[in-house]
Amino acid sequence: MTSTSHAARVHSPAPRPPERRIKLPKARVDAVSIMTFFLVILFVMPARYVVGPLGGAGSPSSIVAVLLLVWYLLSRLSPQWTPIRGRQPVRPVIFFFCLALLASYIAATTRPLSAEEVNAADLGLVLAGGWAGIALVTADGINSMERLETLRRRIVIGASFPAFIAMMQFFTGIEVTQYLALPGLVQKGSAVLFEREGFFRPAGTATHPIELGVVLAVVLPLALHGAIYCRVPQQRRKRWLMVALIASALPMTVSRSAILGMFVVMLVLLPTWPSEWRLRALLIFGAASILMRLLIPGLIGTVLSLVSVIGSDENSTTRTGDYDAVVLAVSQRPLFGQGFATYLPRIYRVIDNQYLMSALETGLVGVLALIVFLLAGWFLARGARRASADDETRHLAQCFAAATAAATFGFGTFDAFSFPMITNLMFLILGCCGALWRLQTQRSPEVHEPAV
Repeated sequence: MTSTSHAARVHSPAPRPPERRIKLPKARVDAVSIMTFFLVILFVMPARYVVGPLGGAGSPSSIVAVLLLVWYLLSRLSPQWTPIRGRQPVRPVIFFFCLALLASYIAATTRPLSAEEVNAADLGLVLAGGWAGIALVTADGINSMERLETLRRRIVIGASFPAFIAMMQFFTGIEVTQYLALPGLVQKGSAVLFEREGFFRPAGTATHPIELGVVLAVVLPLALHGAIYCRVPQQRRKRWLMVALIASALPMTVSRSAILGMFVVMLVLLPTWPSEWRLRALLIFGAASILMRLLIPGLIGTVLSLVSVIGSDENSTTRTGDYDAVVLAVSQRPLFGQGFATYLPRIYRVIDNQYLMSALETGLVGVLALIVFLLAGWFLARGARRASADDETRHLAQCFAAATAAATFGFGTFDAFSFPMITNLMFLILGCCGALWRLQTQRSPEVHEPAV
């Protein structure tokens, strides 16, 4: 017994040290992760549902946007946290834009204001703060081209959702967004679908068909880039499906702004494409038009007729009839206007042109700030294209330029700042253009962290 137990002790394996648990690195929550959450709120939740007590400032996307600004400002308190690295032209652009709106707010206090106008002016400042947060977090927070590509892909996926909802609305006439609102939110605006020439005009999760149409036109070049440069065969079909979904839903809005925006996109992209790509694009466009004409008789003809009568139809003449009233009002307050967000249709009149609306509310200084905001995205994207030697990155930059060009045109067809989805999206696009410019002109040898 003793010898056996002694032998067992000699030949038994040595006791193992306690195993150490390997701690995996925690996924870093960066700007792209936060902006992904914002995109879900922006595209999935119907824009007309708000937090009741907060009124117009209570839309979930506006609340998240303001929190983005707070996050950005708090991050600047510590050198370790601050996202600011080097030059970033988006910062002075946003500063000038917000300064112009603030000047118009101060100018508004020099005249008698109704309680409704005061509330609208306060709301305007809150919304502007959220817009600034979107652009600044995106421009300064994206730290690599991989993360920018991730955000571009998620923008396209997000925009595909209202496009899908729009197709359901177009074919069924059912306002399905009433089933997408979170409990506790209050509906602001009508849930009835618009109609034109016998077709339902879907808005998806946006507030109006024009808004949805311009949003889809802006996102279309980003979707095309993802499909053209997809290197994973299993994903290529999905990406082209999203392109088809966005491009098909665009004419279903029965909106001239959407159709003309799509043509602006192609005017910007086609000259930079190889001749083989241009030929394929024209053939696909022709085949898709024929197919849509067969599947939805009358839609293509209706859209083309709306474009062909621009300048002579009642809608166009009504808009041009606003010019005299705008010139008279602007001449009374030419520099800073009557106050941002105070030109209320219930009190004054409807102005379907953001440039005219900015002239009324923020004066000539505000119009200049608006133009600088829109052109900044174009020049930053074009600057990134010139700085890059990589074909894929150059094409991405041109697609961002095309998105900015479509919005610049679209802002002249409706009062865009009254619609949350297109406004938030354009400040996001500006941030992406700023991030792309910084990454291409200020390259560093540091190794970036992998995508979350």
